[in-house]
Amino acid sequence: MCQFKKTVVFALMTVCVWKIQFARADFVFGHATSLGTPVNSGSIDSEPAISADGLSLYFMSWRNGGSGSGDIWVATRATPEDAWEDPRNLGPDINHHELDKGPCVSADGLTLYFESFRYNGTNNWPHIYTSTRPTTDDLWDSAGNLGPVNRECGAPCISVDGLSLFFHSDRQGSIGPVDLYVATRPSLSDYWGETKNLGVPINSTSRDMSPHVSSDGRVLFFDSERPGGFGVQDIWMTMRETEDGDWGPPINLGPTICSPSGDFAPCVSFDGSTLYFTSTRAGSEGGYGLWQAPIHPVVDFTGDYRVDVEDLLLLIEHWGHNNPAYDMGPMPWGDGVIDRADLEVLMSYWGQEVYNPHLLAHWKVDEIEGDVAYDSAAENHATVIGDAAWQPDSGQVDGALQLDGIDDCIDTQFKLDPDKGPFSVFAWVKGGAPGQVIIAQDGGANWLLVHADGTLMTELTTSRGRQVGPLYSEAIVTDGNWHRIGLVRNESQRTLLVDDVIVAQDDHDTLKSASGSLYIGAGQAFQSDMYWQGLVDDVRVYDRVVVP
Repeated sequence: MCQFKKTVVFALMTVCVWKIQFARADFVFGHATSLGTPVNSGSIDSEPAISADGLSLYFMSWRNGGSGSGDIWVATRATPEDAWEDPRNLGPDINHHELDKGPCVSADGLTLYFESFRYNGTNNWPHIYTSTRPTTDDLWDSAGNLGPVNRECGAPCISVDGLSLFFHSDRQGSIGPVDLYVATRPSLSDYWGETKNLGVPINSTSRDMSPHVSSDGRVLFFDSERPGGFGVQDIWMTMRETEDGDWGPPINLGPTICSPSGDFAPCVSFDGSTLYFTSTRAGSEGGYGLWQAPIHPVVDFTGDYRVDVEDLLLLIEHWGHNNPAYDMGPMPWGDGVIDRADLEVLMSYWGQEVYNPHLLAHWKVDEIEGDVAYDSAAENHATVIGDAAWQPDSGQVDGALQLDGIDDCIDTQFKLDPDKGPFSVFAWVKGGAPGQVIIAQDGGANWLLVHADGTLMTELTTSRGRQVGPLYSEAIVTDGNWHRIGLVRNESQRTLLVDDVIVAQDDHDTLKSASGSLYIGAGQAFQSDMYWQGLVDDVRVYDRVVVP
C-alpha cells in the first residue's frame, strides 16, 4: 500500500475511534424557546400544527374573540424568517360554541382536520371533523364529521399521502387509559377502513396521546405520562426504517425538550428542522403556551464541533450504505442511505462551528449598542453594568467589550454550581492588570483572575475534606495581547488553559458549592480593585470537559 493510502486509512481509523467515543446521537434538539406574542396570549394557547410551507401555524386558543370555548386560530408569516403576524380566528364555519382543538392540515394545505365536542361527541370524548377549501387563498368550508371512523377519538394527524390518519382514543381494546391508533384507506376517494391500535411498545398502561407523524413517515412524535420522563407529561418519539416498517421502542426527547412541567401536543415541521409543542413550564403565557425547538443533524462526525475534511472523508467512506451515524439528509434523521442528500447537508455546514448540545451559555459580545449581552446558546441574556464600550471591530472573534477597570462588568444571571459535575469556561481577553478578575461567581469564588505577577490563576477551591488552595500558573496574560483563557473541572482535576494549552493542573475531589450567578469582569463581591480593565470577547460555559 502506498504511503498516501496508509496515511488516509490511518486518519480514517483515528477519526472512527473518536466518533465511537464521543458521538451521542444522529440528531439533537436545540434549546426550546417560547413563540412569544402575538402567537401566545394571556390565555391558554396549545396544540400547534404547522403547514408544509411553514407559513401558517394553526393552534387552539381560549383568547378573546372566539366562539365561547377554545377555538382554532391561525397565525401567518410571509417567509419562514419573518415574525408571526397577529393570529386570526377561523370563524363559525370551523369553530363552534363547544370546544374545538387539535388541528392538523394536509400537506397540500387544502384539508383541515380537528377534534370537536359539538353535537355528537360520545362519553365526554370529541369526534374528528374536517373542512376543505379549493385553494390556500380561499376560506375554509363548513366543517363536517369524519364519519364512521369516529368513536371516542381526538388529536388527528394526517400523513403526507393522505392515506393514514393517526389519532388517540380510549375505545375498547386500548392498552392504557388512552392509546394511539391509525386508520388507513386505499385512496383519497375511499372511506376510512381498518383502524389499528399501534400496540406495544408505543402504547403503554399510561395515557399516550397527540400523535404526529413526520412528512417522510419515519418518525412518530407523541406525548405520554408513562414512567421514565422528566415531568408530569413528556414528549416521546419512535422511528422506523421505512414508511411500511415496524415502529421501534419509544425514546424520551430528554431534558432539552421535556421540563418538570407538562410538555405535550408535538408537531414537527415538514422539513424536520423544528419541533413545535405545548408546555406549561415557566414562561408560558396563560399557563399553557406554544414553544419551539430546532432539530440539528449531527454533521460533526469527529467530535471537534467543526465540519471539515475529516468529516467529508467519513461520509465518503460510508457512501451508499445505511449507517444512521452518517445519515442526516434530507431530514435530520436521514432516509436510510448515505447519498447526495447527506453530502448537501454536510456542505451546507462546511467550515462552520456547529451546534454543541453541551454549550450552556455563549456571550459573543458582538453587540454595537445597548446594555444587553445576548446569550446565543440559550436565554441567559446578560446586563452590561457601567459605561462599558462596545468595540464591534476590535474583538478576537468579531466584536468585543471594553471594560474600564473602575465599575464596568457583565452580570450574566447564569448559575452553575461548580461542585455538581464537570464544566468548562473559556473567554478571550486582552489587557488587565495584577489582581483583576475575569470571571467570578456571586457569593462564591473568583474563577479566573490575574495573580500579582500577571499570570493566570483560579481561587475556585474546596471547602471540605482534603483542603486545596488556589491553582497558579506561570502563563502571563497581561502582556497586551489577546489570550484565550480557560478553566476546566472534571471529576478529579482542576485545569487552567491559556491559548488552548494546559498551563496548570492539579488533583481534587470536590469544589466549594455555590448558587450565585456569574460575573464577567468583576470580583465575586464587586471589590473595587478587582474590576477588569481591558477587552473581553466570546465567553463560553460548557457542562462537560473541553480540552482543545
